[in-house]
Amino acid sequence: MSEIKIIIDEEVCGLRLDKAIAYKAPELSRGAVQKAFEAGDIMLNGRVLANKDRKLLAENGQEVLINPVDSRKSGILPQKMDLDIYYEDDDIMVINKPRGMVVHPGVGNYSDTLVNGLLYHCGDALSKQNGDDRPGIVHRIDKATSGLLLVAKTDKAYVSLVKQLKEHSVTREYLALVHNNLIVDEGIIDEPLGRHGKNRLKRWVDYENGKKAVTHYEVIERFGKYTLVKCVLETGRTHQIRVHMAYIKHPLVGDETYGIKNDKLFTGGQLLHAMKLGFIHPGSGEYMEFTSPLPDVFENTLAKLRGKI
Repeated sequence: MSEIKIIIDEEVCGLRLDKAIAYKAPELSRGAVQKAFEAGDIMLNGRVLANKDRKLLAENGQEVLINPVDSRKSGILPQKMDLDIYYEDDDIMVINKPRGMVVHPGVGNYSDTLVNGLLYHCGDALSKQNGDDRPGIVHRIDKATSGLLLVAKTDKAYVSLVKQLKEHSVTREYLALVHNNLIVDEGIIDEPLGRHGKNRLKRWVDYENGKKAVTHYEVIERFGKYTLVKCVLETGRTHQIRVHMAYIKHPLVGDETYGIKNDKLFTGGQLLHAMKLGFIHPGSGEYMEFTSPLPDVFENTLAKLRGKI
């Protein structure tokens, strides 16, 4: 579906913006409008709208541009990349994503993502179950987070892996460097997470509208003002480890969104690494498990704390 342009006129003036769009563009489903808002693919007089802006009352004469999610396929081009492929067969891939790489394209960012590299490497041999803008992507990790990711090359593999994620049977272990000394050796954070009330890009603990989120943590090494912890995800909510650790007053080092700005030890994004990934292969039915080493920037920071640099 191509870009849709509508003009707010007397028929819809005064309606909430999402309702005005639904009236003027009946070919768009409610879900398509929702996704377009969330992806930042709706513009009002040249300004990208946030999800909350649907509550604005439309004014007469305004121009609204909607770029439905499905129309973005042509804007995602294959790019040759040196992907760190840990495993690949006809059904799946396991990729070790570096720090600084975005997993899939988003508004204003259609190049240099993992998806661009996957399209070059796999061509059409990627599942489209997650949409044309996220071919093969089963789950994601943040730009600054490094580590292991699953990729589905077939729809059957995608369905199987997503089912395992929903059943919490996928092993996902992370290493994180956090602020302050964790007194207890291990613990469980069971706090529901939802979209932040004032910033749509953030998450927070939300007892009213949040979804269940559970993180298990275990101390690996203590450095006085810092602690290296292993975090095991029982659920996989957006920014889960970052929000949960900040909630218990141990924000991740380098995380300026949920932690300390201009950190003296490290800046440039949270020190968080997806080190272990285990799952049942959707074809063979065998359990597979992979581990990846910490990236150099993480190792160097630990070396400083250990007094080796």
